[in-house]
Amino acid sequence: MNQLLTEVSDNEIAEEFVNRFQLKAGDMIKNATSAANHLRAFLSDYARDVEHFVVIFLNNQNKVITTEVVASGTINSSAVYPRRIAIKVLEKEAANVILAHNHPSGETMPSNSDRAVTKKLQTALSALDIEILDHIILGQDHYSFADADLL
Repeated sequence: MNQLLTEVSDNEIAEEFVNRFQLKAGDMIKNATSAANHLRAFLSDYARDVEHFVVIFLNNQNKVITTEVVASGTINSSAVYPRRIAIKVLEKEAANVILAHNHPSGETMPSNSDRAVTKKLQTALSALDIEILDHIILGQDHYSFADADLL
């Protein structure tokens, strides 16, 4: 069996991962792990040494409308503007969202800044009747604000 694995290229493995886990419009996210897998697949073509802030836009049945990178930054931050995200949510006619960003360091514990931006976005979006279902941090593993009861 090991011989068979050596015959498969890294590119083929990466392509298969994207095919299996990247969700399409109309697909439903079942839990934080399925969201994290989708986000890893989605970000597979993005630089790994830069932080990217991503929004998964969901309809009123929590099915995916689309997924977009809304900000990219440096190795340890990305500038996130609630107004810009609110405009995108309204353009997509989303009812709910899942926020996410990667930590190039691999560490998944949320920083004080991560908690603050989540609260700021929660306040801004709740005024528009938009619910943040989760905020996921991707690193070596993933961290879910919803699973940690931080939303």
